[in-house]
Amino acid sequence: MNIGLFDSGLGGLIITKSIIESIPEYNFSYIGDTAHVPYGSRSKETIYNFTKNCVDYLFKNQNCELIIIACNTASIASLRRLQQEYLKENFPNRRILGVVIPTLETVIENNYKSIGLLATNGTVASNVFNQELKKLSKDIQLYSTPAPLLVPLIENNGDKYARPIIQDYIKTFENKNIEAIILGCTHYPHYKNIIKTEAEKILQRKIDIISQDEIIPKKIITYLQNHPEIETNLSKDGKRFFGITDITESYKQQAYSIFGEPIKIEKINL
Repeated sequence: MNIGLFDSGLGGLIITKSIIESIPEYNFSYIGDTAHVPYGSRSKETIYNFTKNCVDYLFKNQNCELIIIACNTASIASLRRLQQEYLKENFPNRRILGVVIPTLETVIENNYKSIGLLATNGTVASNVFNQELKKLSKDIQLYSTPAPLLVPLIENNGDKYARPIIQDYIKTFENKNIEAIILGCTHYPHYKNIIKTEAEKILQRKIDIISQDEIIPKKIITYLQNHPEIETNLSKDGKRFFGITDITESYKQQAYSIFGEPIKIEKINL
């Protein structure tokens, strides 16, 4: 059985690559819902329906035992409902994990007291990062800034326009004394070096970047170690499947850039 990964677009490929590099022996199946990207401005019910369709495909068509929703917006809008309703009714012995809690656990582990969050409109509006953080610690101050232009830039080869936009987003953290910035969208690691450089320049101090392509692989390894009933069901043939709901030349080029080599991508119909 496979490990499934799902994202609305390119961001999940960044996370997928880092996970594969960490545990290359496992079989992986990836779906990017590129026909509906970006998710950040859509309603919670719409995001849930899109996510459920992709999760259903991974379980039924790709024989996945475990699925990681490598999308913050989808994790926030859909994860709990999928776990409590969808899994219970359809696949009670399989598991779906998200990326928000592992990210916040990293904040706690590093003893930060004041942090910034860059995320999509939907993620910021949900206030979930702040709500979940308060469950873990009431002593950490979180400042959230929506950064809705970054996903379209990444999806459409707009890197040359990114720096001044990122600068504007970073300026919202002035006078907040933040120590780190959470990249609250799996697309954003694409710009993590620029974000760090501009943040330290504008805020005039060392700023750590909490990036999910670095966090999630470690958390998955720990999860598998702690859940042998899941791990023992996973196949270890090193097989890969990449499926997306709409194929464009831009996506192929970006996928090549992320992996450093061509990868076979199939169009899927949900």
